[in-house]
Amino acid sequence: MNQSTFPFSFFSKKFVKTEDAKVSIMTNALQYGNGVFGGIRGYYNKSKKALFIFRLDDHFERFLNALKILGVSIPYSKKQLKEIVVNLAKKNQPTTDSYFRPFAFASSDNISPNLDRDEVFNFCLFMISLGEYLPTNIGISAMVSSWRRVSDNSIPARAKISGAYVNSSLAKKEATDRGFNEAIVLNEGGHVSEGSAANFFLIKNNILITPAKTDDILEGITRRTILELAMDLKIQTEERSVDRTELYTADEAFFSGTGVQLSWINNIDGRTVGDGKRGKIAGKLQDLFFEIVRGNNKKYSQKWCTAIKIG
Repeated sequence: MNQSTFPFSFFSKKFVKTEDAKVSIMTNALQYGNGVFGGIRGYYNKSKKALFIFRLDDHFERFLNALKILGVSIPYSKKQLKEIVVNLAKKNQPTTDSYFRPFAFASSDNISPNLDRDEVFNFCLFMISLGEYLPTNIGISAMVSSWRRVSDNSIPARAKISGAYVNSSLAKKEATDRGFNEAIVLNEGGHVSEGSAANFFLIKNNILITPAKTDDILEGITRRTILELAMDLKIQTEERSVDRTELYTADEAFFSGTGVQLSWINNIDGRTVGDGKRGKIAGKLQDLFFEIVRGNNKKYSQKWCTAIKIG
């Protein structure tokens, strides 16, 4: 995964040089992971000289809901947050695919982990240029992790809470240390939850299946997109608990997410998925997805993409 940082960021209520966006070593969030973050992709279309930001409204809807789950707030509305993203893109003038990272964190030097009502949450936003997080044009390998997904009753899975992602880091490290691209994480009930930082889908007998929201998953925006597209394409879908052994008999499988986009899987725990090639359903969804996010599909791009002229 190649990435490079853009020169400007948003920090402490203003646009600053990224190198000047710094926090104290005493920052509460640095000690305890008391923060909420998001990930938003912008796709550069050279022929249109525009950056297409995908489902910006939905990302900040989830972001603000995550803050509600923590019982904290920031002094920005959804409209204002979207404007900050657009203005930052205009300042940085990206001519590559880009990734926006909004982050709200406990910024006091309080050494208590208590999220009391007086805790000040600071909002910041930075951009990086980002290509593929995982390969999308070749199949990837995955293993079922020995680490279990943190229960929603322990740390809310519906919120992207920064401290919770040590769970993801452990699963990802285990997978890559053993030569796999990605991990598949089970929940405490033994059902499939998701990847280390991506939602999971499998196809069996032409049915698109994904773990239920109640299986300790992040309610992914790309996941929702895939389900909506499948409905429009008349592909039968099921949101339900998935057993581990179903992974080994799947006809197709793939991960979805803002970072991973749509990456198809050809091997799980050393077992070939289907015929080891990109499947018909995953292929159809992947091709349509990339057409949409680059602003090349009139029906969906106008609905889901925020276009920013560059140059």
